[in-house]
Amino acid sequence: MKYLLDKEETARLEFRRIESSDFEHWLPFFKEPKSFTHWNIELGEPEVECANWYTRQFDRHASGLGGMNALVEKSSRDFVGHCGLLVQNVDNIMELEIGYSLLPEFWNRGYASEAASRCRDVAFERSYSTSLISIISLTNASSARVAVKNGMHLEKQTTYNNNQVNIFRITKDEWLACYLLK
Repeated sequence: MKYLLDKEETARLEFRRIESSDFEHWLPFFKEPKSFTHWNIELGEPEVECANWYTRQFDRHASGLGGMNALVEKSSRDFVGHCGLLVQNVDNIMELEIGYSLLPEFWNRGYASEAASRCRDVAFERSYSTSLISIISLTNASSARVAVKNGMHLEKQTTYNNNQVNIFRITKDEWLACYLLK
């Protein structure tokens, strides 16, 4: 399936397709209030929200709209969270986003940056798009740092799903300029 990073890896992480059995690993994300402090959304019961989240991801995969991959730490085999390439409609323009969400216990360890950079590289190496975005809440400084570390720059502020967000972007030409310097 286009946009999925099944069997890709980084120094510390493996990407794989999400599975229904991941539900129990991901449920703590929906039980932790800090996971949603940056989004203006009303949550129901964690079990229902987690099931709905997986349904949306499986629907994305089936519709060719990309979606999240499971992230597994290589050394411990722990489930870390999700990262992937997602087709998004932002301001009536179809864009390819690098999205990432980690379990809170894995925050601030560099996993999001590591996974996001692999998504960026795969997307440009496979010519999926000439630019990539990340949609980040105005208040989420940690995710903004991940985007900047991934070579992105703040392009604009807009409203997305009833939330004020920053749109960070990197073009393939910018990526090539950075990649060729390495």
